[in-house]
Amino acid sequence: MDAFFVSVELLDRPDLREKPVVVGGTGDRGVVAAASYEARKFGVRSAMSAYRARRLCPDAIFLAPRHHLYAEVSEKLYDLMNSYTPFVEPLSVDEVFMDVTGSVRLFGEPESIAHDIRRRVFEDLGLTCSVGIAPVKFLAKLASEAAKPQVAAGKVSEGHGVVRVRRGEELHFLHPLPVQALWGVGPATLTRLERLGIGTVGDLAELDESVVVSALGSAHGAHLHALAHARDERDVVPDRVAKSIGHEETFEQDLYSIEELKPHVVRLADAVARRLRRAETSAATLTLKVKFSTFNVVTRSVTLSQALTTGPAIVTAIMPLVSDIDPAQGVRLLGIHAARLGVKVEEVRLFDDVDDPVEAVEAQWSVANDAIDTILDRYGKGAIGPASTLRARRPGESPFGPQ
Repeated sequence: MDAFFVSVELLDRPDLREKPVVVGGTGDRGVVAAASYEARKFGVRSAMSAYRARRLCPDAIFLAPRHHLYAEVSEKLYDLMNSYTPFVEPLSVDEVFMDVTGSVRLFGEPESIAHDIRRRVFEDLGLTCSVGIAPVKFLAKLASEAAKPQVAAGKVSEGHGVVRVRRGEELHFLHPLPVQALWGVGPATLTRLERLGIGTVGDLAELDESVVVSALGSAHGAHLHALAHARDERDVVPDRVAKSIGHEETFEQDLYSIEELKPHVVRLADAVARRLRRAETSAATLTLKVKFSTFNVVTRSVTLSQALTTGPAIVTAIMPLVSDIDPAQGVRLLGIHAARLGVKVEEVRLFDDVDDPVEAVEAQWSVANDAIDTILDRYGKGAIGPASTLRARRPGESPFGPQ
């Protein structure tokens, strides 16, 4: 999708079209989630701090994210894509891979399918998207980026809308691109490659694999060397199982005591537990993430003898980790992440300890949570929850920072 969050917001605010609009955390500690192409002319981009975005574009109009709305639109988009092929793999809320190999006889050549998708997205939802076509996944992703509207010299060009990389033309398309276009080339990897004189994907492809492996390590080096030769053996996988579920939150002001952190632990744990139950899974490992005012990050994990699905049990398990940190320097961000999803209790139980406090709390709340989930399903988010959370913003409501 093209500037998805902004485009969805503009459906309700057509008066803001052709203006520099930014969706994200509007507070000083906020982060840009999406920017209109008019804002991108000034250098504003996603993941940039709201503070820097305002300095680059003082006239930018900031809107707080409405993730429930984006999820609703995303579901409609997903249904639309599934009408062409059952092989649809979500990459994010606004991006999917589609394998249309078996759809050509019914819907025509890939370009015809792509143009028809763009037409239906616009006619049905009032939004625009860009489509990339290629024999392998990562090239299709790069082709979709090449199809998008472009910002250059302070001007926005419409873009191609659809770009196809045909079989046999992969290297011709790929090798002129900057090496950071490859998945897995972040700042640290880019620095190492630049030391080798590598600026483009073609430069990387000219090196022997042993040289790349020596510079980047065996797995990472072999992976990038394969991509530089347009080798990507991954299939489109329609149903990806989540490996972790979590929430984290940046505070408008630093917190300096365990007592201040406790209500936020309750809120985050309750939100994680709710998502676990909605996914019909449970978690056997919990991780606490803390970012201090110095931007130092610490993580602490615990693996449990009981797979959990309830907020109070997660609080009971995670609070000892919270108590072990020293918040005196100021806590900027707090997060709780659940992993080892779907592990059965008997697979992780080491001792049959009926006195385990986490297990006791889980048993106490399991039945009550059936009633809680029924209320939430019927009346919506915020209808019921821990008393300390009802007047606060819900975790996940603004993952891009405080408003």
